[in-house]
Amino acid sequence: MKDFIPEPHLFIDGEWIRAQGNPSQPLRNPATEEEIGRVPHASEQNLNAALDSSARAFKSWSCVAPYDRARILKDAANLIRERAELIAAQTTREQGKTLVEARGEVLGAADTFEWFAEEGRRAYGRIVPSRNVGHRWLVMKEPVGPVAAFSPWNFPAMLSSRKIAASLSAGCTCILKPAEETPSAALAFAKALQDAGLPNGVLNIVTGVPDFISRYLIASPVIKKITFTGSTGIGKHLARLAADGMKKATFELGGHSPVIVFDDVNVEDVVKTLVIGKIRNAGQVCIAPTRFYVQEGIYKQFVQAFTEAIGRVSVGNGLDPANQMGSMANGRRIDAMERLVADATKQGARVLTGGERGANKGHFWQPTFLAEVPDHAQMMNEEPFGPLAIANPFSTLDEAVDHANRLPYGLAAYAFTESNKRSIAVARALEAGVVGINNLTVSIAEAPFGGIKESGYGSEAGQEGLDAFLNTKFVSEM
Repeated sequence: MKDFIPEPHLFIDGEWIRAQGNPSQPLRNPATEEEIGRVPHASEQNLNAALDSSARAFKSWSCVAPYDRARILKDAANLIRERAELIAAQTTREQGKTLVEARGEVLGAADTFEWFAEEGRRAYGRIVPSRNVGHRWLVMKEPVGPVAAFSPWNFPAMLSSRKIAASLSAGCTCILKPAEETPSAALAFAKALQDAGLPNGVLNIVTGVPDFISRYLIASPVIKKITFTGSTGIGKHLARLAADGMKKATFELGGHSPVIVFDDVNVEDVVKTLVIGKIRNAGQVCIAPTRFYVQEGIYKQFVQAFTEAIGRVSVGNGLDPANQMGSMANGRRIDAMERLVADATKQGARVLTGGERGANKGHFWQPTFLAEVPDHAQMMNEEPFGPLAIANPFSTLDEAVDHANRLPYGLAAYAFTESNKRSIAVARALEAGVVGINNLTVSIAEAPFGGIKESGYGSEAGQEGLDAFLNTKFVSEM
């Protein structure tokens, strides 16, 4: 094997299995629509081999000292950094985002491996003072067992790294199913871990028919924990499967992030921040700022400034450094954008810029900004997951918060104000797992990330992300 995985494989018990001999599906570049590889489909035999190796490896990996587990993860992090340009370029080819974004994502994934390597050494228990002399009460943290992990296509490097690094750091083994549209980043991480000395079977990677793989893995008695990032609908489906075995689970699901902009801000500065956040990964971000509630005093100024700024964004192939936004990942997202915009205009919304496909070839969509969109429009209730922003005016803080909290989602929310009093009040009032005040930076390795309501439960990243892969055991000795 080279330093980078040149084509998709299955990775089972330390062996690389090509598409030959298995059914497969095409891997396409969304910017050109050309086929760039074949993605193998795991068979029942492949899944059994992955489960068997994961169960076998757990017996030894869970007994490896956290210090030694950390060494392997940190060595892998350094290898990922060395190979970042190759991994990033392939990520852009598979997913469509700009190379700058892909590079930042891969380097962020390396940071995630390094951070969890260290955090695994701090999976502390505690001693509880006993009521009786001669008794000792201990609280211990132990790895939960083999994990089934499912990562999506929008951030193939970052989201797979959270699941792999956290589970392995805790002493678990992991079977990861990355999205079939973007498998290479996860495979590159597997190669880095293998080169860093990870024992066979500790990490397995499988691709194929999603429903078949998820049902088969979750039903297996080998699997003790599942972790999933994706849509709310699929999350609910997997939660039902997990419930049959009472298995621990972490779900990071969809969102529809509100942004409250008060009238005491510097409009140009806020607009610059929000445009960058909106076009990032062509808006295919679960925490993307989308529903802008702007206070009446600055509403017209904000709308004009945002329209002009997002209208200047250059869109094209993500490998071209001249482009600020790449393609969308697949044709499904283009169809969704057309449907949502058509519905909103039918309901009386104003399209201020964009609203159309960006090119005849490739999955491109123009950055789109709409104003005065009624609450009953589809895009106000369904996560757009694209470069689409909405602005509506508000008068009071209470009114803005009511609008922001109206939906059943609760992943991310944002507010911009120069008032400390408002900042404290709105941070308390927003119903979301992560809140950004005067910034959009709410997803980092060191801090917990997760949603509430129908945006999921449990946390990734932070010490909470490690704890999700640990069981708590109380031991009473005498």
